[in-house]
Amino acid sequence: MNPIRTALAALVATLAGALASTPAAAGAPDALTLHYDKPAAVWTDALPIGNGRLGAMVFGRPEQELLQLNEATLWSGGPVGSNINPGAFEALGQVRRALSGADYDSAYALARKMQGRYTESYLPLGDLLIRQDLQGAATAGYRRELNIRDGIATTSFTANGVQYRREVFASAPDQVIVVRLSADQPRALNLALETRSQLRADAVAADAMLSLRGKAPAHVVPSYVKSDTDPVVQDDPAGCKGMRYELLVKPMATDGTLTAQDGRLQVDGATEVVLLLSAATSFAGFDRCPDSAGQDQHALAAGHLERAAQRGYAALRAAHVADFRHYFDRVSLELGQGQPERNAVPTDRRLADYTAGQSDPGLEALYAQFGRYLLISSSRTKDAPANLQGIWNQHVRPPWSSNYTTNINVQMNYWPVESANLGELFSPMNDLIRNLSVTGKETAASFYHAPGWVVHHNSDIWAASNPVGDFGKGDPKWANWSMGSAWLTRHLWEHYQFTGDRAFLKESYPVMRDAARFLLAWLQPDAQGRLVTAPSTSPENAFRYGDGKTGIVSVASTMDMAIARDLFANLEAAGQVLDTDQAFRAEVKAAAQKLFPFQIGAKGQLLEWYQDFDEVEPHHRHVSHLYALHPARIISPLATPELAKAARRTLELRGDEGTGWSLAWKVNFWARLLDGDRAYKLFRDLLRLTREGDSHGGAYANLFDAHPPFQIDGNFAGTAGVIEMLLQSQNNELHLLPALPAAWRDGKAAGLVGRGNYVVGLTWKDGSLLDARIEARQGGLCVLRTAAPVTVDGVQARSRRSAIGYTLAFSAAKGKTYLVRRAAQR
Repeated sequence: MNPIRTALAALVATLAGALASTPAAAGAPDALTLHYDKPAAVWTDALPIGNGRLGAMVFGRPEQELLQLNEATLWSGGPVGSNINPGAFEALGQVRRALSGADYDSAYALARKMQGRYTESYLPLGDLLIRQDLQGAATAGYRRELNIRDGIATTSFTANGVQYRREVFASAPDQVIVVRLSADQPRALNLALETRSQLRADAVAADAMLSLRGKAPAHVVPSYVKSDTDPVVQDDPAGCKGMRYELLVKPMATDGTLTAQDGRLQVDGATEVVLLLSAATSFAGFDRCPDSAGQDQHALAAGHLERAAQRGYAALRAAHVADFRHYFDRVSLELGQGQPERNAVPTDRRLADYTAGQSDPGLEALYAQFGRYLLISSSRTKDAPANLQGIWNQHVRPPWSSNYTTNINVQMNYWPVESANLGELFSPMNDLIRNLSVTGKETAASFYHAPGWVVHHNSDIWAASNPVGDFGKGDPKWANWSMGSAWLTRHLWEHYQFTGDRAFLKESYPVMRDAARFLLAWLQPDAQGRLVTAPSTSPENAFRYGDGKTGIVSVASTMDMAIARDLFANLEAAGQVLDTDQAFRAEVKAAAQKLFPFQIGAKGQLLEWYQDFDEVEPHHRHVSHLYALHPARIISPLATPELAKAARRTLELRGDEGTGWSLAWKVNFWARLLDGDRAYKLFRDLLRLTREGDSHGGAYANLFDAHPPFQIDGNFAGTAGVIEMLLQSQNNELHLLPALPAAWRDGKAAGLVGRGNYVVGLTWKDGSLLDARIEARQGGLCVLRTAAPVTVDGVQARSRRSAIGYTLAFSAAKGKTYLVRRAAQR
């Protein structure tokens, strides 16, 4: 045996044992486990595992086990083209002329002439079917679970007096999915193994292995397009589009026999069987043809498989657990301490009880941590950030193509990445932004004759940046939205704010600058000399004007103007940090002063459009005009109380109903307004049990967010919302317990991250801060905002009364941890 590999395995095992005593391990049994007493009946009952690239939905069926598989880079299509709509610029002039005369109908019709191709679709890899021969015996003692701290799905049951157990995990260190099937009596396992795919593929059983080799379609039309009679285009005559893929399954048994027949592998008389699943695609980058210039998918898949097969199950498991806990254990969370815990109740029943009004702070904490689990499991692959469904998708034409929807949804996926102490997992999103800055430059030039880069409503792994809609078939209310690049750059600035990584900011500044260059060209002066976006929409809403007419395309939507203000402010701040680009920053500053202002309407609300139009849908799921409140920080109760009041009124008028992700956004809104109880109400709604066929937003039995259908953005935004209730840092300060709801009277949290690279732990009792620990990973001026006065051990500064609570400022030394205590009452 290789002595280096043996030593490494021992080290990993030691690390895994040490990690078992970390804060996230504390608490009652099953506190970090989803569990059920019956198999999955539908896909949204199944349990997700993933290593960021390979994903599986585990159904836990005793006799007909199903693992539905995905690979994060398996998409239809290939690189985007150039100059795909030569008439777009002429149409832009026509749209602007129509808008100058308030001809919204013509502007809407003409905007269709500015559209390009639809994006491509994220695809399912295939299925692994495991048929276990139980000789018709009934099962007993059934349990199906997902331990989100270890990233392991387990199914156990008894049949014919034999205890069977299955463990499934997706290993990032070894880049394979591992399935271990075992029996507590010798030679009791009899299995038939088979692979299948909805895509073009050949399934072969040979050389003691299953292989599934196939080719993705050259194009898949989005599922919401019903008029296309040929929605799946298999071949590209040019030989470029349509990536190759391969899945390999290798069984390793301790005993018994292994035979191949009719495309299946048969395992008979085994006591333990370990299945190694490896897969790869020919994806070689957003700008390379996956067919003619792709990677060797067989060499990639076979290489991962061969290396993993040399290690043995114990070493594979130990390395996986150590790696997963390395991320997961950074944060611990206990809400509502002292209340009866319900961890022993199956999760689906627990969710139903919660929906009926049962108090269950343990479930709330589990849901928040589940969002972190999903991000660890879906955001670790270069060029492939978590999409609308993370990495888990069963459809060839998934809802909304399972793509990167850039008018909120892909951004929402990464709201918790920094504050939930998972900053490294931002890397795939950073890749996408950089790729889009390349394709978006071509789109800005060819569509609008503008400098810089632009992104519209949808993108994909090929970094599509053009307005979608298939050259006029799409509705401009979503297809023509043009502010994606400006919004995406907010994530670059935030990554710097949370990490203090100056080298990263220096690399990012040109990308931010070019997004601002596009905006400077896109903004147009109105009759009063104010700068407005034209054309402009408010995703994906419409307004009433005139004699009951419906309008969609106008100028200066509030969201557009907020995004422009946000980008300009962030660019100025980045330029100050880097001490660079003074001339361009002066140009941006001058433009910022001319931006069309925010307005308050007759109902006291923040206007959504540049006039006080009525909404066609007053309770629309998007609340885009509150971008300035969240994710940006332009509006706040502290700095802009009147605008904050108008934002509150906007939310009241919009109502509390919504899709899953909309509910999650509203949690964050109300937290930013420092209303913890209202945020909590929306959070409870986010956890309403939703079953297949239900129309309301909430959570499926496996805690996936229900739009419906499943969209993972609500999971991530829900996690971010919980953190926003406990810690906010957007105003250059650490606001401790800014929106604590009454339902979480007692609790503790550790490992949360605030801007300035502070790691924060909190303990509270009777609704008030008891103490906090602030670790300064970077150092600098640390400003605390609290509801009541506090002291900091070793610091002479004292709390001062403010318009909202108290503030205390001190100079924090890098690497030092500060203990904050509730000040003694005088």
